[in-house]
Amino acid sequence: MDNFSFCTPTQVHFGRGSLDHLYDEVTAVGKKVLLVYGGNSIKRSGLYDKVKDILSDCEIYEQGGVEPNPRVTSVRAGAQLCKEHGIDVVLAVGGGSVLDCAKIICAAAYYDGDAWDLVLDGTKIKKALPLITVLTLAATGSEFDSAAVITNLDTDEKLGVLNPHLYPRVSLLDPELTFSVPANQTAAGSADIMSHIFEQYFASETNMVADGMCETVLRTVIASCPRAIANPSDYEARSQLMWASSLACNGFCSLGNGVRPWPCHAMEHELSAYYDITHGVGLAILTPRLMRFSLNEKTVERYCHYGKAVFDLPEESDRMAMAQKAIAKTEEFFKSIGLPDNLTVLGIDDKHIDDMAKHAFEHNGAFHLCMVPMTLEDIKRVYCECL
Repeated sequence: MDNFSFCTPTQVHFGRGSLDHLYDEVTAVGKKVLLVYGGNSIKRSGLYDKVKDILSDCEIYEQGGVEPNPRVTSVRAGAQLCKEHGIDVVLAVGGGSVLDCAKIICAAAYYDGDAWDLVLDGTKIKKALPLITVLTLAATGSEFDSAAVITNLDTDEKLGVLNPHLYPRVSLLDPELTFSVPANQTAAGSADIMSHIFEQYFASETNMVADGMCETVLRTVIASCPRAIANPSDYEARSQLMWASSLACNGFCSLGNGVRPWPCHAMEHELSAYYDITHGVGLAILTPRLMRFSLNEKTVERYCHYGKAVFDLPEESDRMAMAQKAIAKTEEFFKSIGLPDNLTVLGIDDKHIDDMAKHAFEHNGAFHLCMVPMTLEDIKRVYCECL
């Protein structure tokens, strides 16, 4: 097991009635609030009015309309509001895209240059406004980590940034706020959670403690997602997904593991940058292809172990056949929850494959450290296999 240092400064309030903590947590920081949110879903659900009512004696400014793949333009607009009005605290109400946008707004509020600079180079983030989040979608884990992913349409780039100043101060996690999430978003969010685990689990060096946590999160999502789709108001299913989401991406599930290059996310970010597709959908399409690429005589036992631990596959003397079944089970699960299994049905062809592969390879910079090292040509080949 590798050495590690780990700290999460985020205060979590989980469960029914978590919004009861909102007023005290916000006003402990200040009363000038920037409310960041996406489309009209929080208004249709009544959550917007509830938040405004709870904070009725606060001075609230708004940055609405944050996109599913949040744009740097929204970050710039939010940061400008913070600077103009002396905002004390940013309140993000929504899913991962809203939270990611809010994180960079918090950092850009203290930065004199362009917000995109902070995405290109996270070391430039030296300070950030306090962030409080109210989560409405289980997917990205942004409510419990120090990462954000932002898109720049002018440069066809979707990049992630990691900095300890980006941790939320407080996250309010009420599973009932996800009851209104439709089936397709529940499925895509579940694929995102699973992908976060895969990126940490299929590594060159792992350990038993981390493996056990990863496998439990995967089994939880596989059991809970179909239940949440069948009955959107199933509190237990929604709560399991929400906590799985939070744990899957803050690094806790891979403490002590070796290097983790996150190739699937690097490749999917290019798909989202060029085609603005749903992140979880792209991950679900890429995952089985990347698994098959990395299956060989050296990694076969890892996939067999995965199949047994996650899908209860029986042991087989033909290890390669067992590993293939584990990958097939993964693909079948994504199909069973309604996710597409190829890029062609999304209207994506091979037009930008060379550019996407080149960008992914250059921006990630660690494909050679994957469980099975990947070259630029390997990345292109996997993209092509997704068509």
